[in-house]
Amino acid sequence: MSLVSDPSTYWLNVMNVALGLVTLICMAAVVVGVLQELAAKRRKVAGLSQLDREVTDLVSSYDGHAFNIPGLGVTMADGGEELRKKEEE
Repeated sequence: MSLVSDPSTYWLNVMNVALGLVTLICMAAVVVGVLQELAAKRRKVAGLSQLDREVTDLVSSYDGHAFNIPGLGVTMADGGEELRKKEEE
């Protein structure tokens, strides 16, 4: 007597195969989600690294008092009065 000839065993086997496929699909979805999350973290770290370089460049060019902004000129923290003029007075 084969397993296919018994109707209750046949449907049990069909359900087991179907549940196995559903389990594999769910596992694949979890793996894809984890890979997407890891890729997003890697992109974020790369973006922050670029921002780190920009901030480092900004800090290294900062003279403690003024920023040179193209089109605006030199902006000063004290409202525009140069330090040299204050010291001379």
